[in-house]
Amino acid sequence: MTTIDLNSDMGEYDTPEWLAREAELMPLITSANIACGIHAGNPDLMRRTATLASQHNVAIGAHPGFPDAQDFGRRDRQTSAEEVESLVSTQLKHFADVVASERLTFTHVKLHGALYNLAAKDPSVADAVARAVTSFDPHLLLFALAGSELVKSGRTAGLTVIQETFADRAYRSDGTLVPRSQPHALLRTENQVRRQLREILNGYVTSIDGQRVLILADSLCVHIDTPQAVEFLQLIRQELDSAGIRIAKPLQT
Repeated sequence: MTTIDLNSDMGEYDTPEWLAREAELMPLITSANIACGIHAGNPDLMRRTATLASQHNVAIGAHPGFPDAQDFGRRDRQTSAEEVESLVSTQLKHFADVVASERLTFTHVKLHGALYNLAAKDPSVADAVARAVTSFDPHLLLFALAGSELVKSGRTAGLTVIQETFADRAYRSDGTLVPRSQPHALLRTENQVRRQLREILNGYVTSIDGQRVLILADSLCVHIDTPQAVEFLQLIRQELDSAGIRIAKPLQT
């Protein structure tokens, strides 16, 4: 590994506290995934976050999710592939229109929450997401959980897939994330983050039950709602610099 992207999910909380947090995080990342107004966010917040990202030369991405604002798009649900394709397509079009009002464009798509997890393991949902992205713009980059079904579907559809890993989340032995509802799903100390980062740089993570899971990382995520997000990103940047790894946003082909 010589280069890696640092990304964070943004545009989800419209309060002075969270806008200040975005302003702190934006100089530390290279890609921002901005909520499309369904699980969270609104057009004004999309514009503000996208403009801030542009000012810092951070890649702008759409962050579609399930329409469960009350549960922040994190509630598991059964849905058809057709519904998923329509849901993603609608959010991409809306997001494109909003950022275009600021004369901005976006370069990538990363799913949110329960939709992200569902597409990672369900081939039919992964195919539906890939179809939606390809139909909208085949040059968009598709962020996907490393090693997941969405990686396969995206590549089959001809998309450039960015395999994503997480610095602040625990893994299960099948390579999926430990659900937030379970204990120890979030990494909370700098030592935990440092250890997981060093494993990722060596091509694996250790699952919550002690198994070594092989993994490939094109992008590393730190969530904005992780309490120590700023400190973790500063630590990660120091570790990457020490390892001689360049931090850069992925480029469209």
